[in-house]
Amino acid sequence: MRVRPWLWLSPTLAHKLSPPLLNGLHLLTFGAGRPPEWRPLDWRGLHFPNRLGVAGGVDKDARNVQAWWSLGAGFLEVGTITPQPQPGNTPPVVDRDVTVEAVWNRLGFPSQGVLRVKRRLEDLPAPRSTPVFANIGKNASTPLEQAHEDYILLLRELRGLVDGFVINISSPNTKGLRELLRPEKLIEFLSPVLQSVPKPHVPILLKLSPDMEDAELERVLEISLNLGIDGWVLTNTSQGIRDGLDFPKEGGVSGRPLAARSREVLRRTVEILGPRREGKLLVSVGGVSGWDEVNERLAMGADLVQVYSALIFEGPRFFKRVAKCQQQNLKM
Repeated sequence: MRVRPWLWLSPTLAHKLSPPLLNGLHLLTFGAGRPPEWRPLDWRGLHFPNRLGVAGGVDKDARNVQAWWSLGAGFLEVGTITPQPQPGNTPPVVDRDVTVEAVWNRLGFPSQGVLRVKRRLEDLPAPRSTPVFANIGKNASTPLEQAHEDYILLLRELRGLVDGFVINISSPNTKGLRELLRPEKLIEFLSPVLQSVPKPHVPILLKLSPDMEDAELERVLEISLNLGIDGWVLTNTSQGIRDGLDFPKEGGVSGRPLAARSREVLRRTVEILGPRREGKLLVSVGGVSGWDEVNERLAMGADLVQVYSALIFEGPRFFKRVAKCQQQNLKM
């Protein structure tokens, strides 16, 4: 049985220590190696050496980009980044259930702000090992009717420093944010955001909630497709999954309990889009716990797969272990 000493720490302490520890691990290995190549993908001029990446919410302030490269991630999504620094919600904000590999959080976009993240991105060595996407969100103090202004500011500030953007209006941890994802609100919000980007533009993806009903999911996909979105990230954490879990009612749940719903949203998305998804990017995230799950999501139609909770329960060598399994399977 594998020893996982990081799970001996409290969830709060592990969350605080992980960024400096990851960078320390990177320095100890002298930044050895580039991400391994397996099932590489070329899309919109971007090269993904492999299809497994870091989900938004793991590296909120782009503090560990080079560490993730050395650990084998095929791409990164940093953030959620907000225009102004903000602390997020008051503790407790994180918890876990090791027995079922579930994670709960109500972090609420804690961010050092776009200017500090921008400086870190500017300092990254070129050429970059993998594509880097920025997950962007509004400040908690910004009224919903002005939310589009925060996203437009972030698109402008980070232009030229990232390879794509993920618009996050599906987090359950910022009051009222998911209202913007409702079909009746989405056009009013998303249209000015997409219109603000000069062409040709880097890809812009929309991150969706797992808690939408099928009819709402179909309408959101139709609206965003018609407005010219370049792809979707499926899915954020769930506010509804609680069976057998001793977590508060507020906040979002991820990890293995989310896997079935995340797969279902992917299946329905592929079904709804049909041939119209050609040229669009589908990123599946939620409950991805191992090599078999990565393969299943890709077989279902995902172009890329992301992990968050797996890094908590399996550790930072998760990417290398999946790569080894993939390479051995490809040789069989």
